Amino acid sequence: MSKKFVPVMITPFTPQAEIDFDMLKKLVDFYLAAGVKGLFANCLSSEMYSINEEERLALTRAVVEYVNGRVPVVATGSFGLTIEDKATFTKKMYDTGVDSVVLITAHYAGQEESDELMLQRFEKMLSLTGNIPLGLYECPVPYKRLVSPEMLKTLVSTGRMHYHKDTCCNVEQVRAKLEAIKGSNMQFYDAHTPNGVASMSMGAAGLSSIAGNFYPEILVWLCDHVNDPAKQKEVEWIQSELTRLDPLVHTAYPMSSKFFLQLRGLPIHTISRSHALEPTPKEKAAIHAILDTLKAWCERLDIKEVAYEDVV
Repeated sequence: MSKKFVPVMITPFTPQAEIDFDMLKKLVDFYLAAGVKGLFANCLSSEMYSINEEERLALTRAVVEYVNGRVPVVATGSFGLTIEDKATFTKKMYDTGVDSVVLITAHYAGQEESDELMLQRFEKMLSLTGNIPLGLYECPVPYKRLVSPEMLKTLVSTGRMHYHKDTCCNVEQVRAKLEAIKGSNMQFYDAHTPNGVASMSMGAAGLSSIAGNFYPEILVWLCDHVNDPAKQKEVEWIQSELTRLDPLVHTAYPMSSKFFLQLRGLPIHTISRSHALEPTPKEKAAIHAILDTLKAWCERLDIKEVAYEDVV
């Protein structure tokens, strides 16, 4: 089965720090030109905690309408103080036209609260949201709440959970979770680029990492060829390269990705609501150096580097 790369979308802003809907279309075109097989809108990379409820809905609706069915779109919907509030917002998010509404695990239990209590709250959430297709997101904010293989199996058995974005960054935990959902319809996406080959080899549906906001065509190539017997030498090489650069793409993120996409020719402003400072001159120099690395990767793997001309 072919693997999929699903980027966690960034949100472009105008100089006045409003959502830049014109640039959003160009960004979608950029992702699609790179060959992505889905989009995750209204996520942490989208600065979802720095925009209000109406903006979250407007942002997601704009993505869905512009994509117009070309690839699936998922988005986070578990906002609100109570389970009832979260259910209400999830319904609003589903009405934007997304394929699944994703629930942040940490929104259903505090750090000191038990898995049993979290499961009870998920069960209540399911009872309040009809037949809306749902997913899980181990978002690092407000804190990273990992789902155990046992809980994952229980939630998948409801038939309502179709998507999981995993952030455990641990191959053995990933193995156990994939075993727990074996035979189900849940699509499991690893957020940790260094885990890419290992996770997909064990059965993950694909990757959904922030590196896709720097060089999505490379992640698409990896997903396309991870199981290709003729490409294993290149697969091993690019996985080691991606692992080497992974700490760098996390620096000053998501501002760093906007700066890098600017270098790639996209007319995106380096404006963020969640990261007040631009990368330092030293960080910018390091990010700038990724451009040469990207060109070398594309040349070795015979990949067409996506240019701005491809998306206008």
